[in-house]
Amino acid sequence: MDLTKLNDKQKEAVMHIDGPLLILAGAGSGKTRVLTSRVAYLINEVGIDPRNILAITFTNKAAKEMKERIFSIIGDLASKVQISTFHSFGYRIVRENYHLLGLENNFTILDESDSITIIKKILKDINLDPKHYNPKAIKGAISGAKNELMNPDEYSRFEKTPWDEIVIRVYRLYEEMLKKNNAVDFDDLLMLPIMLFEGNPEVLKLYQERFKYILIDEYQDTNEAQYKLSKMISARYKNICVVGDGDQSIYAFRGANYNNILNFEKDYKNAKVIMLEENYRSTKTILKAANDVIKKNKLRKDKNLWTSNDEGSKINYYRAYDEKEEADYVTSNVKKMFEEGIPYEEMAVLYRTNAQSRVLEERFIVEGIPHKVVGAFAFYNRKEIKDLVAYLKLIYNERDDVNLTRCINVPKRGIGAKTIENLQIKADEENKSIYEIIDSGKELVFKELIDDFKRKAESSSLTELVEYVITKSGMKQEYVNEKSVEANIRLENLEEFKSITMAFEERNGVISLEEFLMQVSLVSNSEDTKEETEKVSLMTMHAAKGLEFDVVFAVGLEEGIVPHSGFDGAGADIEEERRLFYVTITRAKKHLFLINARMRLLFGDRSIREESSFIKEIDEECIEFQNGLREEKAVIDKRTMFYNDDVEFRPGDKVVHDNFGKGIVISVEKSIITVAFSYPHQVKKLLKNHKTIRKE
Repeated sequence: MDLTKLNDKQKEAVMHIDGPLLILAGAGSGKTRVLTSRVAYLINEVGIDPRNILAITFTNKAAKEMKERIFSIIGDLASKVQISTFHSFGYRIVRENYHLLGLENNFTILDESDSITIIKKILKDINLDPKHYNPKAIKGAISGAKNELMNPDEYSRFEKTPWDEIVIRVYRLYEEMLKKNNAVDFDDLLMLPIMLFEGNPEVLKLYQERFKYILIDEYQDTNEAQYKLSKMISARYKNICVVGDGDQSIYAFRGANYNNILNFEKDYKNAKVIMLEENYRSTKTILKAANDVIKKNKLRKDKNLWTSNDEGSKINYYRAYDEKEEADYVTSNVKKMFEEGIPYEEMAVLYRTNAQSRVLEERFIVEGIPHKVVGAFAFYNRKEIKDLVAYLKLIYNERDDVNLTRCINVPKRGIGAKTIENLQIKADEENKSIYEIIDSGKELVFKELIDDFKRKAESSSLTELVEYVITKSGMKQEYVNEKSVEANIRLENLEEFKSITMAFEERNGVISLEEFLMQVSLVSNSEDTKEETEKVSLMTMHAAKGLEFDVVFAVGLEEGIVPHSGFDGAGADIEEERRLFYVTITRAKKHLFLINARMRLLFGDRSIREESSFIKEIDEECIEFQNGLREEKAVIDKRTMFYNDDVEFRPGDKVVHDNFGKGIVISVEKSIITVAFSYPHQVKKLLKNHKTIRKE
């Protein structure tokens, strides 16, 4: 077998046969090549039966890629190797031993929606309101318990709050329901094999004999159940090879425990450790920056990436004035790189939270740069944003049946599809809108809610209206109750929508729901016009793990964002945040741009921002500080940017507006004045102290 393309450390990892092996594979060090070559070497050169080899990855895509690579080396023998994800391996064990687990031969696997349906039924049976006890949140808690290998009795030992008590109660009934339905859920595919092995040592021995050589990829991402299953299967022969990088452990929020890789040598006393430190991806400059950052972490295995690649250009650091200038800087440099011959698909913009993509998306659309939002819907296509816009459109035009039917049961308020269908039939018969014919039931409560919103719109700024709608409608509370990572992202997106309304008002001071909705429609509709296959990738830093690009733009590098303060205000684990920044840096092959803003409008709040402390950890020799913005300068207070001093206005006052000319104040309410302009005759609601308006 030809190993000449491997470096010395890679060869050593491939040719190690018996005993535990820890391969610490730095970013871009060729770990997939090592894993696949090792499997092929065990079969072709050592003579190991391919049926005795188990290779586990974390995604179906990674498993498929591994199979294809091994097949390209050893041909059909590759089909005899068990290459799978943890869950598909667990399914195989459960399928082969269903009778020992109290299951019938035809057991089914419930997906997430099936599980939530069962939990909803349980809540109904025990007279608990799903609005107060969110089924998704309860499912998440049960899933977390199972991944920590806790049944309801074990979980009850950690009960601290009334919420915990409800989760435990539902968990018990949920397990009874699964048994009654001859079903298992996705988490059971890890938990049940462990229960099986603990209760049936002879069965465990059979699997230990079957899989004498075990390889596990991305070991730093294993949770408790995955860790224990790996340890049980390998306990007899201890021919376990794990590959990973503690410095790239960024999934603690999913239950991953990077201590599993740090403690490998304690679990396997005679473990051989091989470090893959030669990087084939990035320039020397980019690698030095990555090493500068990650060495600040204390809980890690000491290693230092190096490369034979060129020194490369310096890292560009730009401190923009605000998020708009940040987006302008990114788009201008994307264009520049494209003109220099780098294709769009070799460029990526990385950010910490999904909500940050919004300003970038809008700028890319204006500049005509083809792009795709990876791992999430484009901002205006996200469910929660479309729901909110539906409310706003209905407030503006109550006869809009399309948007009424979208939001009438958002959040769920007991108005089902059949009710909506009957309303539509009645409206069609009377040739009226659905809103007009609503006169009773829960639908009337909804209609009264919209009437309340319409009254609020008369006396509020757009930003105040949006806050009122997401709160009073129950949308915000629904996601708060869900208590999941996905729900927090949705909350952030709803908060970010206030940034859009605030920016709209700041531009010209006009409060016009009509003009605002027109702007939103123009932006959201234009997103589907680009059909180019070559596109710039926009994604979160988490989503970028495992990928690489010629050019990486890392934006929003400010305290509170990177490192993240957490949506609930609780500080994130600083070492995990630093690992995330390290992953971000090491995605870049040739060019890296680090960008932040002195002031940012995010989640409806405009605030002065400090640069990320992580940037200061990079040796200044690696960085080109562009535009002389390294020095901190005073940032103009937001009021002086957008507003005059607090001038008192009264009905009858004569005013002049930069765009609308002369007018007379009709009414004043809090921060809003209504002005009648003489030519052309029009009445406008304005923010009273906006810079565009003054007394005559």
